[in-house]
Amino acid sequence: MTTGEPLLRSSSGSADSPSKQQAPARSSVGSLGCLCRTDSFSSSLYEDCDATSVNLADEGEAVPIHHCEESDVSRVADRFQSADSHFFNRLSVECSQKERQRKVSWGGVMEMQRSPSSLEIGVVSSSQEKPNRSQRFRPKSTQFEDPFSSEHEPRLIYINDPNRTNDRYEFTGNEIRTSKYTLITFLPKNLFIQFHRLAYVYFLVIAALNQLPPLAVFGRTASLFPLLFVLFVTAIKDGYEDWRRHRSDRNENNREALVLQYGDFRLKKWKNICAGEVVKILSNETMPCDMVLLGTSDPNGIAYIQTMNLDGESNLKTRYARQETTSMICDGSYSGLIKCEQPNRNIYEFTATMELNSQRIPLGQSNIVLRGCQLKNTEWIIGVVVYAGQETKAMLNSTISPSKSSNLESYMNRETLWLSAFLLITCSVVATGMGVWLFKNSKNLDALPYYRRKYFTFGRENRKDFKFYGIALEIFFSFLSSVIIFQIMIPISLYITMELVRVGQSYFMIGDTRMYDSSSGSRFQCRSLNINEDLGQIRYIFSDKTGTLTQNKMEFQQASIYGKNYGSSLQVTSDSSHEISTESLRQNSRKPKSVINVDSALMALLNQPLVGEERIAAHDFFLTLAACNTVIPVSRESFDLTNVVNEIGAIDYQGESPDEQALVIAASAYGYTLVERTTGHIVIDVQGERIRLDVLGLHEFDSVRKRMSVVVRFPDNNVKVLVKGADTSMLSILKQGIDDGLYNSLHAKIREATENHLSSYSSEGLRTLVISSKNLMDAEFSEWQEKYEEASTSMHERSAKLRQAAGLVECNLTLLGATGIEDKLQDGVPEAIESLRQAGIKVWVLTGDKQETAISIGLSCRLLTQSMHQIIINGSSEFECRRLLADAKTKFGIKSDDFGRDSQGIEDLNSGDVSKLRSYNGHISESAIQNFQLTGVIAGDKPEHSEKVTNFDDTELALIIDGSSLVYILEKDLESELFDLATSCKVVICCRVAPLQKAGIVDLIKSRTSDMTLAIGDGANDVSMIQMADVGVGICGQEGRQAVMASDFAMGQFRFLKRLLLVHGHWNYQRMAYMILYNFYRNAVFVLMLFWYILYTAYSATLALTDWSSVFYSLIYTSVPTVVVGILDKDLSHNTLLYYPRLYEAGLRNEGYNLTLFWITMLDTLWQSLVLFYVPFFTYNTSTMDIWSMGSLWTIAVVIIVNIHLAMDIQRWVLITHLAVWGSIAATFLCMVLIDSIPIFPNYGTIYNMAASKTYWLSICLIIVLGLLPRFLWKVIHQTFWPSDIQIAREAELLKKLPQQLGSRPERDIS
Repeated sequence: MTTGEPLLRSSSGSADSPSKQQAPARSSVGSLGCLCRTDSFSSSLYEDCDATSVNLADEGEAVPIHHCEESDVSRVADRFQSADSHFFNRLSVECSQKERQRKVSWGGVMEMQRSPSSLEIGVVSSSQEKPNRSQRFRPKSTQFEDPFSSEHEPRLIYINDPNRTNDRYEFTGNEIRTSKYTLITFLPKNLFIQFHRLAYVYFLVIAALNQLPPLAVFGRTASLFPLLFVLFVTAIKDGYEDWRRHRSDRNENNREALVLQYGDFRLKKWKNICAGEVVKILSNETMPCDMVLLGTSDPNGIAYIQTMNLDGESNLKTRYARQETTSMICDGSYSGLIKCEQPNRNIYEFTATMELNSQRIPLGQSNIVLRGCQLKNTEWIIGVVVYAGQETKAMLNSTISPSKSSNLESYMNRETLWLSAFLLITCSVVATGMGVWLFKNSKNLDALPYYRRKYFTFGRENRKDFKFYGIALEIFFSFLSSVIIFQIMIPISLYITMELVRVGQSYFMIGDTRMYDSSSGSRFQCRSLNINEDLGQIRYIFSDKTGTLTQNKMEFQQASIYGKNYGSSLQVTSDSSHEISTESLRQNSRKPKSVINVDSALMALLNQPLVGEERIAAHDFFLTLAACNTVIPVSRESFDLTNVVNEIGAIDYQGESPDEQALVIAASAYGYTLVERTTGHIVIDVQGERIRLDVLGLHEFDSVRKRMSVVVRFPDNNVKVLVKGADTSMLSILKQGIDDGLYNSLHAKIREATENHLSSYSSEGLRTLVISSKNLMDAEFSEWQEKYEEASTSMHERSAKLRQAAGLVECNLTLLGATGIEDKLQDGVPEAIESLRQAGIKVWVLTGDKQETAISIGLSCRLLTQSMHQIIINGSSEFECRRLLADAKTKFGIKSDDFGRDSQGIEDLNSGDVSKLRSYNGHISESAIQNFQLTGVIAGDKPEHSEKVTNFDDTELALIIDGSSLVYILEKDLESELFDLATSCKVVICCRVAPLQKAGIVDLIKSRTSDMTLAIGDGANDVSMIQMADVGVGICGQEGRQAVMASDFAMGQFRFLKRLLLVHGHWNYQRMAYMILYNFYRNAVFVLMLFWYILYTAYSATLALTDWSSVFYSLIYTSVPTVVVGILDKDLSHNTLLYYPRLYEAGLRNEGYNLTLFWITMLDTLWQSLVLFYVPFFTYNTSTMDIWSMGSLWTIAVVIIVNIHLAMDIQRWVLITHLAVWGSIAATFLCMVLIDSIPIFPNYGTIYNMAASKTYWLSICLIIVLGLLPRFLWKVIHQTFWPSDIQIAREAELLKKLPQQLGSRPERDIS
């Protein structure tokens, strides 16, 4: 039931790429009018608008309205259209004609994401894989099409006349297709997609070169095997996935629905349904297409639907059929014309009109049901198809999610370039040597093997001319042959290994029972397999507040009514304690099924006669809480077993927003129970007496007005407007006063007291809301009604006109009071944040809450401390924001040159200079002010105080900034100022931010540093932030599943983030970093061994190894141990990693993988290759051993030495690790025996002769000892004199020196 206003251009007010929809409220005449409301309350009216519901622009509602120049807003909008991959538009508000005041609110975005179902919504985004961290590209923004632009004529739908509707054959059928391939296109299209990987193109070129006769170094079949294997496996995977899509499409298209045919509803396959046909849907059935409701089984035209497949929301939503169309259902004569907008992606907006019996009836989002929704709690509905097949909103939004690449992969690509350069150098050396050798021996080539002009041998080849191409071509062919021989220097197996390791790591992360949320029954989800290792290098966490840090389960706590505060001494009471008579309960037979805290003083006031201003204000206050909302009461009959005589019906309130539900339940607890809501009226039980209110108009909450109002007619024919909204928008439209001085004085005191209460509630972390009302005079009501009717039936700029109509009644309001609702912290949040900060991670909170509430929550979750110096930036203009930023930087001595320079930061990371790194990330980071000490084991390094802060050396800084300031700051010339200030602070809290501003803050860090970012949220308003960050985490919370569907990882509670990063992130990074280095080493040592051999064979590119040994080396002989270790190895236990969070900083310092480690590994590789070649060379120098026997020795020796090299670094030995490492060596022997047993191979019988020689085995032993001795000595010396934190912690684990309380710490239940 999510809906809101379309975002309009502030310059013209025209609908520009609408992403939110104003309630298409129905015009009405007197009390007989019909109100077909939108089905939802778009978000809470509280200051924390980012967490109230699952609507698409929650946080946009929290942005205060400010006076600003159009050019400023345009610059902001233009800048961030490129920063967000979702739907962006600027907002404008058109107030009443009396005010004539433009107010522009920055921000507002619609986010949608695709789930695995083909019918679910996806983010429309263009994202590119980043080649490296230094090059940041902001994805282009995709906007909604403007359905009202001059280029788009309205779509005409003739009810029950599909032939006339589609007379031009311009509309698509209802058949859908989500598959990528057909039988004809599968092979070429799949190969085209696979060869987007440049590595595959490289190996294809190598395989093609090897097919040429002069360059046939390997057997032609053997050279093709690795590439064909990879392509085949990937094609099988892709084909299976697409076959599943085909099967799903076939099942979907062949489903049946009741369609009006020949005067009766008959079954018809979905794929044959056309636009204009009338369809009947029964309870629990799924909508086959987008339909406008004509009638329902409910007399009031109400239908309940579930949009789980569409937007992930589980709450029921209401849709309405216009009362004017009910005659169609009764008479069975379906006719009329619908003019609607052209198909577009916006699932939260629909604008149309129906021409029926010379009437023009407005239609809106509440009158349409979309494909994929399910009908619930309604017997049947009948509707007319307006969009079918690929034109339905669900299918238009079914796009792929943006892909993200790993940080380690970008570094790996850099090292791959180094290896490519080395490959070219080695090949050039061989080619040059070949040229020199040929030139020196040009006169006696006939006498030399392979170069004499004629063969001298027995058989058919005798006296045959040898193919000698001349020195120049032979040099060129030598170069290409060398490329073929040394091709595995660029390891194709590494890509396969990384995918397998990531799958294994994800399996264990998903299976971690300590990240299972029993309250919601949700397991950890790994939705992206590309970035597991990035979890170990997160520097910045950007977190939503409501529903992420808090539970998003609202409880009504306090209220300010007529200037008096209630709720400070709340008592927990059951329903029976409400002072409502048993007789009235028996008569009503209904009550809300909840236990509410009530204030005895307030209850006493409400029980008094309805006399006096205070009593009337309290009455109107709770009447507004019960009436001004979109909550639907649903009765569920049950029996009270304790008193069988009394039948008690429990009221279950269905509403998207937890805030609205809390307010309605609170009103019911105080005797104002909402018992019925229809399209035209609502019924409220006021302490046993039912009051029917005719709803004359409803203005939904939107991010521009930040308030909601309902115009109702009371039984005595009085007309009132009831309004609730955020204090920033409500206080400015209250009645300013009249000539009565006593009245002014009294209401001034009431307002002052209410504002004080609001500040008090916010300081306690409560979410606040202002309540007001106004009696409408006849003239005022008539003016509003005329505007309202005109706006409701308008096909152009309907939202802007409805906003203008709202401005006529939302002014000169009488203040009734304010509310305070508590959203409690989730379990373990303070402990998790404390551990993350100790790990060197900076936690930023981006929320739509007002400033005081955000600060209070920050203190509660230990994000802020009382000792911190708070820097507050609340600017109302660009000049003021610039001045505030400059003053703060000057006061604390923050210099731009000291921060955020990628080159300096990367240099510090690679050099391991921890002090510089910590200064780079802010002198007040945890790593700079706390010593890392494992009790009695690890000595802490001394913190170095940065010189950039003068006179505040021991001060921890916290930056608090609001969304209005970000409107001006997020410009190019102020971004750097904000970046310098923010990165020097220990904590940053951004208040009242819109969804797009969240993405802008994340991009601020991403585009200026090489640090990894993580965004975590639970609502649709967090999708843009989640997509922008390097790693996105979704919380399975109360706001639907859009954040989960947009995320890379999903979990049930924020506290699990601690284990995800500190344990799994650390393990994944360490494993993957070592695995990449090991793969480079493993292939390079093999290539260098071949290189030394070629130098002694006249540079002739002759091989001593068999073709199959060369191919099997990477695929079979050494691959399995790499995968096993990459999945199972653990350098430290999870208890140790959780107990000492600072161990996580190893990933931040790139200790596992950096350029220095790479070159050290290459030096070790060079030494081992020399040992591998020269030990057998000198051992058998004077023997008559043939080339194949020497190759057999080298093959066995290189496999053994690389596996023992791996074994030296394994930290956790389990059975499968032993089987993988030692089994690979045994498998190598077995394969060589099988290959040497094939008579047609030139190496036939070689292994049998070699194995019988003692020299053979002694040579292998000597190779192992000499090759690994330098590495062993270096490890001993380094770990003895320069141990890392991880090495010391591991030693402490082995020596059992860890504290005894380690296993019994509070974290244990979540670790």
